[in-house]
Amino acid sequence: MDIKTASALRRLRLVSGPEAVSFLLLLVCSVLKRTTDFNAVPVMGAVHGILFVLYVLFWLDAWNRTKWSFGTAALYFVLSVLPTGGFFAERKLRREAESAVIASRARQEGVVNA
Repeated sequence: MDIKTASALRRLRLVSGPEAVSFLLLLVCSVLKRTTDFNAVPVMGAVHGILFVLYVLFWLDAWNRTKWSFGTAALYFVLSVLPTGGFFAERKLRREAESAVIASRARQEGVVNA
């Protein structure tokens, strides 16, 4: 895996957690808006919107660089629209990055011809 692909995966992984947290906070703010006088929906909506747009941009970049199958790319997109899906995406991306590092080191040491 080249450095640009690794960077794309890292960016996607790093934005997936905060995007999931902002989604959950937006849901909490929506409930509080309906049940109390507290209204933080405009602020949390903007924060979540920015993080979601970043997630989608980083997802497109990662898909382009990693050459994921349509199913893998669709899975990462679906995880972005589920309230806790970003946490699962972050975990899956971390495993994928670790596997790529192990494979790269094995190739460098001549253990594997891949």
